[in-house]
Amino acid sequence: MDNLTTGRGGSSAFKGLAWVAGALATCAALVIGAVLAVFAAATVVVIAIMSSVLLGLAGLAMRARRTARARTNADPDLIEAHKVGGHSWVAYGWNERR
Repeated sequence: MDNLTTGRGGSSAFKGLAWVAGALATCAALVIGAVLAVFAAATVVVIAIMSSVLLGLAGLAMRARRTARARTNADPDLIEAHKVGGHSWVAYGWNERR
């Protein structure tokens, strides 16, 4: 097959057709590249939103944990008990003077 720039007998009908096909392929590649770039950008945005929500929920959980811990330590008559097995429990703090 001859090179498009040095064809035999001057210009050919296939030379113009090949140029149009090349231009169409270039346009198709540009459109596909633009769609993929938008898709990648949207993916990054979704990941950023999900991580922000996750960090917000973690912050709320830490705040709730601190609030719950502060309320349990506020009652002087409250004792702590742990189940050690079966029906047995061990209580702490019942014999301390406050």
